[in-house]
Amino acid sequence: MLETGAGSAAFNMALDEALLEAMPRLRQPVLRFYKWTERAASFGYFQKYSEVEPWTILRPLVRRPTGGGLVPHDADWTYSLVFPAGHEWHALQAAESYRRVHEWLQAAFAGLNVRTDLAPHCRKEGPGQCFAGYEKFDLLWRGKKIAGAAQRRTRDGLLIQGSIQPPANLSRANWHQAMLAVASSQSGVAWKEFKPEPALCDRAADMAARKYSQEEYNRKR
Repeated sequence: MLETGAGSAAFNMALDEALLEAMPRLRQPVLRFYKWTERAASFGYFQKYSEVEPWTILRPLVRRPTGGGLVPHDADWTYSLVFPAGHEWHALQAAESYRRVHEWLQAAFAGLNVRTDLAPHCRKEGPGQCFAGYEKFDLLWRGKKIAGAAQRRTRDGLLIQGSIQPPANLSRANWHQAMLAVASSQSGVAWKEFKPEPALCDRAADMAARKYSQEEYNRKR
């Protein structure tokens, strides 16, 4: 488990990609909780910058290493999950890993006395915007989407990036603990603090500077 606190939009994306790249060396899953030092928005790797730019006033607008749609990061809770190749999550079909991560969230919210549901089907209300309508297996609260995620599978592993628009009067710290408790009780996970090695931190800083903070990269499509 890794809590990295608040980071810039570029660094948050870079560290997630660096963790994915490091999976062959780390050979263990990592759950990361993180915040944002700025009001920002991220958009899916395959989206076109020119199309998503008019949909939000939030800046910076950063391209994620995962797919999915436009996500505002002005009041959300964010996390990432990274699994090495060979782990059972890496072998799952995309729809199944998507369902599993939101069942995990659902159980965590239940532990906080918040009832949620998994969306039984897709309902589109806006083109390419993550929280407009919902996808199958998104997490719903009172019929409204409050959690979505995006994924990327490579030969190195699986990266899932998730965003939650939390119901009112919930504590982020309590949600973190609920996530850990669910994995421990349902899957027998023995959590330990993950401390990134200097090489991983250097790789993330380099990608933040040379890639995710560069307008040329974010506008490449």
